[in-house]
Amino acid sequence: MVDTTPLTQAVDHFADRLRAAPQSRLQRGAAAEALALARELALRAQRIEDPAREPREMPDAGMFAAADQVLVAAHDLAVVLTSEDEVAEAVRVVEEARQRAGV
Repeated sequence: MVDTTPLTQAVDHFADRLRAAPQSRLQRGAAAEALALARELALRAQRIEDPAREPREMPDAGMFAAADQVLVAAHDLAVVLTSEDEVAEAVRVVEEARQRAGV
């Protein structure tokens, strides 16, 4: 089993920052960036779990749910990752999204 702690820590930090962000920051793009990240992480998990199946897109549950959507998608991905390199790549994607979100 691969250690997904770095991914969990990165996602927890991002989600905490999103929850602490003012509504104006969420509206200016932080929530949209979080949703895009959640969708990307969910897509990666689905491709690993069942590459033959058409991936489903995570719905937009609203800006106040964005942090939770990132956490759920990251948890789903962490369960299926098989290497330290995959974990490192996922952490990189999360950190880049956090920077783009400005939180």
